[in-house]
Amino acid sequence: MDIILEIWDTFIGDRLYSSLLPTSLKSSVSLPAFANAANSSLALFGASEPFIYEPATHFLHLEPSKYAYLSAWPRNNVYRQFTSFFLITWIFGLLVYFTVASLSYIFIWDKTTYKHPKFLKNQISMEIKQAMSAMPPMALLTAPFFVLEVRGYAKLYDSVAEEPFPYYSILQFPFFICFTDFFIYWIHRGLHHPRVYRTLHKPHHKWIMPSPYASHAFHPLDGWSQSVPYHVFPFIFPLQKLAYVFLFGFINLWTVFIHDGEYVANSPVVNGAACHTMHHLYFNYNYGQFTTLWDRMGGSYRKPNEELFRRETKMGDQEWKRQAKEMESILKTVEGDDDRSYSAEQKKDL
Repeated sequence: MDIILEIWDTFIGDRLYSSLLPTSLKSSVSLPAFANAANSSLALFGASEPFIYEPATHFLHLEPSKYAYLSAWPRNNVYRQFTSFFLITWIFGLLVYFTVASLSYIFIWDKTTYKHPKFLKNQISMEIKQAMSAMPPMALLTAPFFVLEVRGYAKLYDSVAEEPFPYYSILQFPFFICFTDFFIYWIHRGLHHPRVYRTLHKPHHKWIMPSPYASHAFHPLDGWSQSVPYHVFPFIFPLQKLAYVFLFGFINLWTVFIHDGEYVANSPVVNGAACHTMHHLYFNYNYGQFTTLWDRMGGSYRKPNEELFRRETKMGDQEWKRQAKEMESILKTVEGDDDRSYSAEQKKDL
Protein backbone atom coordinates (compact mmCIF):
# COMPACT_ATOMS: atom_id res chain seq x y z
CA MET A 1 0.00 0.00 0.00
CA ASP A 2 3.02 2.31 -0.16
CA ILE A 3 1.91 3.33 -3.68
CA ILE A 4 -1.46 4.51 -2.38
CA LEU A 5 0.23 6.29 0.54
CA GLU A 6 2.61 8.11 -1.81
CA ILE A 7 -0.29 9.32 -3.97
CA TRP A 8 -2.19 10.40 -0.83
CA ASP A 9 0.83 12.26 0.57
CA THR A 10 1.59 14.00 -2.73
CA PHE A 11 -1.91 15.39 -3.26
CA ILE A 12 -3.39 15.54 0.26
CA GLY A 13 -1.14 14.40 3.12
CA ASP A 14 1.77 16.80 2.74
CA ARG A 15 -0.42 19.90 2.80
CA LEU A 16 -2.63 18.47 5.55
CA TYR A 17 0.18 17.65 7.98
CA SER A 18 2.23 20.78 7.20
CA SER A 19 -0.86 22.80 8.14
CA LEU A 20 -1.81 20.83 11.25
CA LEU A 21 1.73 20.11 12.52
CA PRO A 22 4.18 22.52 10.89
CA THR A 23 7.90 22.16 11.62
CA SER A 24 7.87 25.52 13.43
CA LEU A 25 5.82 23.87 16.17
CA LYS A 26 8.33 21.10 16.73
CA SER A 27 9.92 22.72 19.76
CA SER A 28 6.96 24.79 20.84
CA VAL A 29 5.44 24.32 24.28
CA SER A 30 2.02 24.55 22.67
CA LEU A 31 2.63 21.38 20.65
CA PRO A 32 0.24 18.67 21.85
CA ALA A 33 1.84 16.12 24.17
CA PHE A 34 1.09 13.22 21.83
CA ALA A 35 2.92 14.98 18.98
CA ASN A 36 6.01 15.62 21.13
CA ALA A 37 5.94 11.99 22.21
CA ALA A 38 5.70 10.94 18.59
CA ASN A 39 8.72 12.99 17.56
CA SER A 40 10.83 11.90 20.53
CA SER A 41 10.11 8.22 19.90
CA LEU A 42 10.72 8.12 16.15
CA ALA A 43 13.95 6.19 16.63
CA LEU A 44 11.97 3.35 18.14
CA PHE A 45 10.11 3.01 14.84
CA GLY A 46 13.09 3.50 12.55
CA ALA A 47 12.17 7.05 11.51
CA SER A 48 14.88 9.05 13.23
CA GLU A 49 16.45 10.01 9.90
CA PRO A 50 15.10 13.00 7.95
CA PHE A 51 12.62 12.15 5.24
CA ILE A 52 14.28 11.41 1.88
CA TYR A 53 12.01 10.75 -1.06
CA GLU A 54 12.19 7.32 -2.64
CA PRO A 55 9.48 6.31 -5.13
CA ALA A 56 7.22 3.53 -3.88
CA THR A 57 7.41 1.91 -7.31
CA HIS A 58 9.51 2.41 -10.43
CA PHE A 59 6.23 2.60 -12.38
CA LEU A 60 5.37 5.97 -10.80
CA HIS A 61 7.43 9.00 -9.83
CA LEU A 62 5.76 11.81 -7.89
CA GLU A 63 8.35 14.39 -6.91
CA PRO A 64 7.34 15.84 -3.51
CA SER A 65 6.51 19.52 -3.22
CA LYS A 66 7.97 21.76 -0.51
CA TYR A 67 5.10 20.78 1.80
CA ALA A 68 6.59 17.30 2.18
CA TYR A 69 9.39 18.82 4.28
CA LEU A 70 7.36 21.31 6.32
CA SER A 71 5.65 19.05 8.85
CA ALA A 72 6.78 17.97 12.31
CA TRP A 73 5.48 14.58 11.24
CA PRO A 74 7.50 13.66 8.11
CA ARG A 75 6.24 11.02 5.72
CA ASN A 76 8.20 8.29 7.52
CA ASN A 77 6.58 9.07 10.89
CA VAL A 78 4.69 5.99 12.07
CA TYR A 79 1.89 8.03 13.67
CA ARG A 80 1.39 9.95 10.47
CA GLN A 81 1.34 6.72 8.47
CA PHE A 82 -1.25 5.19 10.79
CA THR A 83 -3.43 8.32 10.66
CA SER A 84 -3.15 8.48 6.87
CA PHE A 85 -4.08 4.85 6.38
CA PHE A 86 -7.03 5.21 8.72
CA LEU A 87 -8.30 8.16 6.67
CA ILE A 88 -7.52 6.48 3.32
CA THR A 89 -9.28 3.25 4.28
CA TRP A 90 -12.30 5.09 5.67
CA ILE A 91 -12.75 7.84 3.05
CA PHE A 92 -11.95 5.80 -0.04
CA GLY A 93 -13.90 2.87 1.37
CA LEU A 94 -16.95 5.13 1.49
CA LEU A 95 -16.31 6.46 -2.01
CA VAL A 96 -15.95 2.99 -3.50
CA TYR A 97 -18.96 1.72 -1.56
CA PHE A 98 -21.32 4.49 -2.65
CA THR A 99 -20.04 4.62 -6.22
CA VAL A 100 -20.11 0.90 -6.99
CA ALA A 101 -23.21 0.08 -4.94
CA SER A 102 -25.11 3.01 -6.48
CA LEU A 103 -24.15 2.03 -10.03
CA SER A 104 -25.20 -1.53 -9.27
CA TYR A 105 -28.47 -0.31 -7.76
CA ILE A 106 -29.26 1.91 -10.76
CA PHE A 107 -28.23 -0.39 -13.60
CA ILE A 108 -28.28 -3.97 -12.29
CA TRP A 109 -30.36 -4.58 -9.18
CA ASP A 110 -33.95 -5.60 -9.87
CA LYS A 111 -36.25 -3.05 -8.19
CA THR A 112 -38.99 -5.68 -8.03
CA THR A 113 -37.13 -6.94 -4.96
CA TYR A 114 -38.84 -4.15 -3.01
CA LYS A 115 -42.00 -6.29 -3.15
CA HIS A 116 -40.32 -9.43 -1.83
CA PRO A 117 -41.94 -10.49 1.50
CA LYS A 118 -38.53 -10.56 3.18
CA PHE A 119 -37.41 -7.14 2.00
CA LEU A 120 -37.64 -4.83 5.00
CA LYS A 121 -39.33 -1.47 5.13
CA ASN A 122 -36.67 1.26 4.68
CA GLN A 123 -34.10 -1.50 4.21
CA ILE A 124 -31.74 0.40 1.91
CA SER A 125 -31.45 3.35 4.28
CA MET A 126 -30.78 0.89 7.13
CA GLU A 127 -28.11 -0.89 5.07
CA ILE A 128 -26.39 2.41 4.31
CA LYS A 129 -26.56 3.51 7.95
CA GLN A 130 -25.03 0.24 9.14
CA ALA A 131 -22.25 0.38 6.51
CA MET A 132 -21.35 3.96 7.40
CA SER A 133 -21.18 3.19 11.12
CA ALA A 134 -19.07 0.07 10.49
CA MET A 135 -16.43 1.66 8.26
CA PRO A 136 -14.56 3.87 10.79
CA PRO A 137 -13.83 1.03 13.28
CA MET A 138 -13.02 -1.32 10.38
CA ALA A 139 -10.55 1.28 9.05
CA LEU A 140 -9.03 1.62 12.52
CA LEU A 141 -8.45 -2.13 12.73
CA THR A 142 -7.13 -2.37 9.17
CA ALA A 143 -4.63 0.51 9.30
CA PRO A 144 -1.98 -1.41 11.36
CA PHE A 145 -1.62 -3.98 8.55
CA PHE A 146 -0.87 -1.21 6.04
CA VAL A 147 1.58 0.50 8.41
CA LEU A 148 3.54 -2.74 8.83
CA GLU A 149 3.56 -3.17 5.05
CA VAL A 150 5.03 0.25 4.29
CA ARG A 151 7.58 -0.19 7.06
CA GLY A 152 9.00 -3.22 5.30
CA TYR A 153 7.56 -6.16 7.20
CA ALA A 154 5.59 -7.58 4.26
CA LYS A 155 6.94 -9.50 1.27
CA LEU A 156 5.79 -6.99 -1.32
CA TYR A 157 7.99 -6.57 -4.38
CA ASP A 158 8.02 -4.06 -7.21
CA SER A 159 9.38 -5.34 -10.52
CA VAL A 160 9.13 -8.68 -12.31
CA ALA A 161 12.89 -9.02 -11.84
CA GLU A 162 12.23 -9.37 -8.10
CA GLU A 163 9.67 -12.18 -8.38
CA PRO A 164 10.67 -15.34 -6.48
CA PHE A 165 10.53 -17.60 -9.54
CA PRO A 166 9.49 -17.28 -13.22
CA TYR A 167 5.81 -16.63 -13.87
CA TYR A 168 5.09 -16.00 -10.18
CA SER A 169 3.72 -12.57 -11.10
CA ILE A 170 0.96 -14.40 -13.00
CA LEU A 171 0.50 -17.28 -10.57
CA GLN A 172 0.13 -14.92 -7.61
CA PHE A 173 -3.44 -14.05 -8.68
CA PRO A 174 -4.95 -17.56 -8.50
CA PHE A 175 -2.76 -18.26 -5.47
CA PHE A 176 -4.16 -15.20 -3.67
CA ILE A 177 -7.74 -16.20 -4.56
CA CYS A 178 -7.22 -19.78 -3.34
CA PHE A 179 -5.55 -18.70 -0.10
CA THR A 180 -8.15 -16.09 0.83
CA ASP A 181 -11.09 -18.23 -0.31
CA PHE A 182 -10.00 -21.05 2.01
CA PHE A 183 -9.57 -18.90 5.11
CA ILE A 184 -12.63 -16.73 4.51
CA TYR A 185 -14.72 -19.87 4.21
CA TRP A 186 -13.68 -21.02 7.69
CA ILE A 187 -13.89 -17.54 9.22
CA HIS A 188 -17.36 -17.05 7.74
CA ARG A 189 -18.47 -20.49 8.86
CA GLY A 190 -17.08 -19.76 12.33
CA LEU A 191 -19.15 -16.57 12.45
CA HIS A 192 -22.21 -18.79 12.20
CA HIS A 193 -21.31 -20.58 15.42
CA PRO A 194 -24.13 -19.88 17.92
CA ARG A 195 -21.72 -18.27 20.41
CA VAL A 196 -20.66 -15.54 17.99
CA TYR A 197 -23.45 -15.41 15.39
CA ARG A 198 -26.00 -13.38 17.36
CA THR A 199 -23.48 -10.70 18.34
CA LEU A 200 -21.27 -10.40 15.26
CA HIS A 201 -22.86 -11.89 12.16
CA LYS A 202 -26.60 -11.56 12.69
CA PRO A 203 -26.54 -7.83 11.82
CA HIS A 204 -25.51 -8.75 8.26
CA HIS A 205 -28.17 -11.46 8.06
CA LYS A 206 -30.82 -8.90 8.82
CA TRP A 207 -30.82 -8.48 5.04
CA ILE A 208 -32.59 -11.65 3.85
CA MET A 209 -32.96 -10.22 0.36
CA PRO A 210 -29.98 -7.85 0.19
CA SER A 211 -29.50 -4.87 -2.06
CA PRO A 212 -26.04 -3.80 -3.29
CA TYR A 213 -25.88 -1.46 -0.28
CA ALA A 214 -25.84 -4.52 2.01
CA SER A 215 -22.36 -5.40 0.69
CA HIS A 216 -20.57 -3.49 3.46
CA ALA A 217 -23.40 -3.47 6.03
CA PHE A 218 -21.66 -5.56 8.69
CA HIS A 219 -20.87 -5.46 12.35
CA PRO A 220 -17.34 -3.91 12.27
CA LEU A 221 -15.63 -6.99 13.74
CA ASP A 222 -17.51 -9.22 11.30
CA GLY A 223 -16.43 -7.27 8.23
CA TRP A 224 -12.87 -6.88 9.51
CA SER A 225 -12.43 -10.56 10.42
CA GLN A 226 -13.41 -11.62 6.90
CA SER A 227 -10.86 -9.20 5.46
CA VAL A 228 -7.93 -10.46 7.56
CA PRO A 229 -6.79 -13.15 5.04
CA TYR A 230 -6.35 -10.44 2.38
CA HIS A 231 -3.99 -8.50 4.64
CA VAL A 232 -2.13 -11.52 6.04
CA PHE A 233 -1.27 -12.94 2.59
CA PRO A 234 1.56 -10.46 1.73
CA PHE A 235 3.22 -11.12 5.10
CA ILE A 236 3.53 -14.82 4.26
CA PHE A 237 3.89 -14.87 0.48
CA PRO A 238 5.42 -12.46 -2.04
CA LEU A 239 2.97 -10.13 -3.76
CA GLN A 240 3.67 -7.54 -6.41
CA LYS A 241 2.75 -4.03 -5.26
CA LEU A 242 0.49 -3.05 -8.14
CA ALA A 243 -1.13 -6.49 -8.04
CA TYR A 244 -1.93 -5.89 -4.37
CA VAL A 245 -3.64 -2.58 -5.18
CA PHE A 246 -5.60 -4.25 -8.00
CA LEU A 247 -6.66 -7.19 -5.81
CA PHE A 248 -7.73 -4.89 -3.00
CA GLY A 249 -9.96 -2.99 -5.44
CA PHE A 250 -11.29 -6.23 -6.94
CA ILE A 251 -12.27 -7.53 -3.50
CA ASN A 252 -14.38 -4.46 -2.83
CA LEU A 253 -16.06 -4.78 -6.23
CA TRP A 254 -16.70 -8.49 -5.72
CA THR A 255 -18.32 -7.82 -2.35
CA VAL A 256 -20.88 -5.61 -4.10
CA PHE A 257 -21.33 -7.99 -7.04
CA ILE A 258 -22.37 -10.94 -4.85
CA HIS A 259 -25.11 -8.77 -3.34
CA ASP A 260 -26.47 -7.27 -6.57
CA GLY A 261 -29.11 -9.94 -7.24
CA GLU A 262 -28.01 -10.41 -10.86
CA TYR A 263 -27.72 -14.17 -11.37
CA VAL A 264 -25.60 -14.20 -14.50
CA ALA A 265 -24.88 -17.92 -14.62
CA ASN A 266 -25.51 -20.98 -12.52
CA SER A 267 -21.82 -21.82 -12.29
CA PRO A 268 -20.79 -24.94 -10.36
CA VAL A 269 -17.47 -23.25 -9.53
CA VAL A 270 -18.00 -19.52 -9.01
CA ASN A 271 -19.67 -18.49 -5.76
CA GLY A 272 -21.51 -15.55 -7.32
CA ALA A 273 -24.63 -13.59 -6.48
CA ALA A 274 -26.95 -16.60 -6.86
CA CYS A 275 -24.93 -18.69 -4.40
CA HIS A 276 -24.69 -15.81 -1.97
CA THR A 277 -28.44 -15.22 -2.17
CA MET A 278 -28.86 -18.84 -1.04
CA HIS A 279 -26.66 -17.97 1.94
CA HIS A 280 -28.76 -14.94 2.92
CA LEU A 281 -32.00 -16.86 2.47
CA TYR A 282 -31.05 -20.16 4.06
CA PHE A 283 -28.16 -19.22 6.40
CA ASN A 284 -26.22 -22.49 6.63
CA TYR A 285 -25.00 -22.78 3.04
CA ASN A 286 -22.45 -21.23 0.67
CA TYR A 287 -20.00 -19.61 3.08
CA GLY A 288 -17.32 -19.22 0.40
CA GLN A 289 -16.20 -15.91 -1.04
CA PHE A 290 -15.05 -16.67 -4.58
CA THR A 291 -15.58 -20.37 -5.29
CA THR A 292 -17.82 -23.25 -4.24
CA LEU A 293 -14.84 -25.56 -3.61
CA TRP A 294 -14.71 -25.39 0.18
CA ASP A 295 -18.49 -25.46 0.51
CA ARG A 296 -18.52 -28.67 -1.51
CA MET A 297 -15.73 -30.17 0.55
CA GLY A 298 -17.27 -28.95 3.81
CA GLY A 299 -20.75 -30.21 2.98
CA SER A 300 -22.28 -26.74 3.01
CA TYR A 301 -22.86 -26.18 -0.70
CA ARG A 302 -26.39 -25.50 -1.89
CA LYS A 303 -27.06 -25.19 -5.59
CA PRO A 304 -29.07 -22.05 -6.36
CA ASN A 305 -32.73 -22.61 -7.21
CA GLU A 306 -33.25 -22.96 -10.96
CA GLU A 307 -36.14 -20.48 -10.68
CA LEU A 308 -33.64 -17.71 -9.95
CA PHE A 309 -32.28 -17.88 -13.49
CA ARG A 310 -35.59 -17.27 -15.28
CA ARG A 311 -37.06 -13.79 -15.11
CA GLU A 312 -40.67 -15.02 -15.08
CA THR A 313 -40.13 -17.15 -11.96
CA LYS A 314 -37.31 -15.28 -10.21
CA MET A 315 -39.62 -12.53 -9.02
CA GLY A 316 -42.86 -14.50 -8.90
CA ASP A 317 -45.14 -14.74 -5.86
CA GLN A 318 -44.97 -18.51 -5.86
CA GLU A 319 -41.16 -18.54 -5.66
CA TRP A 320 -41.16 -15.81 -3.01
CA LYS A 321 -43.63 -17.67 -0.79
CA ARG A 322 -41.63 -20.89 -1.13
CA GLN A 323 -38.45 -19.03 -0.19
CA ALA A 324 -40.12 -17.35 2.79
CA LYS A 325 -41.60 -20.62 4.09
CA GLU A 326 -38.30 -22.50 3.96
CA MET A 327 -36.37 -19.54 5.32
CA GLU A 328 -38.74 -19.28 8.30
CA SER A 329 -38.24 -22.94 9.22
CA ILE A 330 -34.45 -22.59 9.06
CA LEU A 331 -34.57 -19.30 10.97
CA LYS A 332 -36.16 -20.95 14.02
CA THR A 333 -33.22 -23.32 14.23
CA VAL A 334 -30.56 -20.68 13.59
CA GLU A 335 -31.87 -17.73 15.59
CA GLY A 336 -34.83 -19.01 17.56
CA ASP A 337 -36.87 -15.94 16.66
CA ASP A 338 -37.27 -13.24 14.05
CA ASP A 339 -37.02 -9.73 15.41
CA ARG A 340 -36.96 -8.09 11.99
CA SER A 341 -39.49 -5.39 11.20
CA TYR A 342 -41.77 -5.89 8.21
CA SER A 343 -44.42 -3.63 6.74
CA ALA A 344 -48.11 -4.54 7.09
CA GLU A 345 -48.20 -5.55 3.42
CA GLN A 346 -45.18 -7.80 3.89
CA LYS A 347 -46.63 -9.47 6.99
CA LYS A 348 -49.80 -10.31 5.03
CA ASP A 349 -47.71 -12.30 2.57
CA LEU A 350 -45.75 -14.29 5.16
